[in-house]
Amino acid sequence: MPAALVTGASRGVGRGVAISLAEAGYDVFATGRSIAMADLPPGVQRIVCDHTKDMDVEAAFAQIPTLDLLVNSAWGGYERMLENGQFTWGAPFWEQPEHRWTSMMDAGLRAAFVASQHAARRMVAAKHGLIVNISFWPAQKYVGNAIYGIAKAATDKLAADTAHELRAHNVAVASLYPGLVRTEAVMAAAEWLDLSNSESPEFIGRVIAALAADPQLMDRSGKALVAAALALEYGVKDIDGKQPKPLTLADV
Repeated sequence: MPAALVTGASRGVGRGVAISLAEAGYDVFATGRSIAMADLPPGVQRIVCDHTKDMDVEAAFAQIPTLDLLVNSAWGGYERMLENGQFTWGAPFWEQPEHRWTSMMDAGLRAAFVASQHAARRMVAAKHGLIVNISFWPAQKYVGNAIYGIAKAATDKLAADTAHELRAHNVAVASLYPGLVRTEAVMAAAEWLDLSNSESPEFIGRVIAALAADPQLMDRSGKALVAAALALEYGVKDIDGKQPKPLTLADV
């Protein structure tokens, strides 16, 4: 049975990925600060881990005997959008609170880098593996605020450069762009959103399982991939049987 680690799996995309990978036959390890309270299948092995703490990450990997797939979904930066009653998410960079940079870079980008280091050591030795970094269109287009774009662009660069170094070892790395995902936060605002072309969190996991099984996987290594576009290629549908339309840069 192949083994997968999904970081930030307590909720949102990470939780959906963990569920779908378990359904696809993976031995799934799920990490997060509140993972013990997450709504996950009994077979998913939970490891409490704060990915901003390197000792936590090292201890988490020590509990995973083998690893075929790492999904970096841990992320920070969506919390505390209000500051003293003001919505600061869309403020210009010179007015952004310092905690937003720290959240996105440490809980997001740096967490992915450190987890990738641990995973790569296992995968290089095994001459096999896949690392998927959950990213998004702000890597290529201004969306929301400058820090958001910087963090996502760096996530894509992390995938591209680590893929270059891992290619000789038959280990693939890719960035994956979801569309509008029906996470808990999105559903809380559902009455103000058009969800007609949305995706379930589990859909992203189904796409990742199909990507990992692609015999031409190494041809996609180092690239930023759109989940819904891959789903069309692989014939993957969402849990409601729908086929989400891939977003383009112009759509975002």
